[in-house]
Amino acid sequence: MSYIDTIKKLPQVMTPGSSACQGCGGELILRRVMQLAGNNSVFAVPPGCMAGAGVDGWSRQNGCTAPIHITLLDNTASFMSGVSEMYQRRGRGDVNIVAVAGDGATADCGFQSLSGAAERGTKMLYVCYDNEGYMNTGFQRSSTTSRGSRTSTTPTGEAINGKEQGAKYLPLIMAMHNIEYCATASPSHMMDFVGKIKRGLECSKRGFAYLHVFSPCPTGWGFRPDESIAVARRAVQSNMFPLWECERGKYSLSYVNHEPISIAEFVKGIGKFDKLDGEALDALQSAAGARWELIKRLCGEA
Repeated sequence: MSYIDTIKKLPQVMTPGSSACQGCGGELILRRVMQLAGNNSVFAVPPGCMAGAGVDGWSRQNGCTAPIHITLLDNTASFMSGVSEMYQRRGRGDVNIVAVAGDGATADCGFQSLSGAAERGTKMLYVCYDNEGYMNTGFQRSSTTSRGSRTSTTPTGEAINGKEQGAKYLPLIMAMHNIEYCATASPSHMMDFVGKIKRGLECSKRGFAYLHVFSPCPTGWGFRPDESIAVARRAVQSNMFPLWECERGKYSLSYVNHEPISIAEFVKGIGKFDKLDGEALDALQSAAGARWELIKRLCGEA
């Protein structure tokens, strides 16, 4: 069965309509994860864009048809560890335990509980939708924000020109926890994304599974809503966001760029990068190239 047939046949868990911004990558990610996990699941979404837009719903009605918790910003993985343990003790290991969180609640505030759950091998799937910032509160920089990005806390001007530090590469940090499954995905490559959600759910029955998904944000990043998928695709094509997976320590590439586009081509038309100078572009290009070479070596492709 193709991924399109899979999606067509499965009912939606997230109710129709959403108060998310037009073109929101996070909404598409949350909707697809919930759909593939199904109603035999318990979800957690910490404060952020998707807790408000995708979960709360409207007129005091729930925004999804499965049990869901809005956790604290920093305790999502530990909260779901307790939920997972409860279902295991009750002989209900068939229930999918799924967290969907932004990069702030994952790489920053929630990293301690995330790392602990991964180290313990808690049976759950943790999905990070990475829009490179705290978007729900006005786009402050996070540790996964790309260098040179203009945010409300890293403005462009005479003192600084956007974020001065490079992005924390969280997927590889999680893979180094020796978890059951770790992968990167993008909504621009839906067949790959669907396959990795399904594989992550399967692996979560044995231990901890982690999926890091590129989540372009038209509102915060400054591009047209109808360009979200194109921006996500350019991120993959430029090696800014390589697609790979690691299951039980074995790495493999999901997409190989034989003729990658430049980082300058990737950032074109994205407002948060519109003040990048030549030096900053070179730094981004160098970082993306080094990360790509490292991933290739881990996958045995160097």
